[in-house]
Amino acid sequence: MRILIVEDEPSISNFLKEGLEEEGFAVDTADNGKQGLQLALDYLEEYDIILLDWMLPGMSGIEILRNIRKEDPAVPVIFLTARDTTDDAVFGLETGANDYIRKPFAFEELLARIRVLMRTKSSENSVFHYGNISLDVASHRVSKAGKNVELTQKEFALLEFLLRNKGKVSRRTHIIEKVWDIHFDYDTSVIDVYINALRKKLNDKNSESFIETIRGVGYRINDDA
Repeated sequence: MRILIVEDEPSISNFLKEGLEEEGFAVDTADNGKQGLQLALDYLEEYDIILLDWMLPGMSGIEILRNIRKEDPAVPVIFLTARDTTDDAVFGLETGANDYIRKPFAFEELLARIRVLMRTKSSENSVFHYGNISLDVASHRVSKAGKNVELTQKEFALLEFLLRNKGKVSRRTHIIEKVWDIHFDYDTSVIDVYINALRKKLNDKNSESFIETIRGVGYRINDDA
């Protein structure tokens, strides 16, 4: 799951990024309104939730939200703001926010509200299947033939990414960027270790038919199961 944080206070932004990454999210940040809007619109289909400050340099959170809603009426947006009147909250929600949290707030409360939005988000892409393998994004569970399979956070994220792109070849550089959140030249051999772990945990025989290696390019889950 990928989250965009648009927040101009470095201490808050860094705190949220560190906490959310520890919970297994990939996190992008922007420290001004124009940069936040650009990221939101450029990668709108990739963000599962957007955390948005109201008072930002360059462009207000309200302006950002209005522009986002022109392109996507469904992506969940949570306002994080020091504006604490009832009128402010009502205005933010009526503009299109899904939730409104007043600063200061507890990280545990924010995390709980994010999980609520993840559970209630209307999307056909919340549960993925491949043969007798099932991955549920909201509950963060993977099962095979009805039996729970224990995966690490990174194994889960890698499997989710491949299933979301079932039938397509996922290039190694794209995987390392989206799953590991690394946007620079990096040794992609770490992917092989996690692919092998997934094959062992999810497929006892003929593992190559489950996650196909496209030599010199990347990996693919075949779209025939």
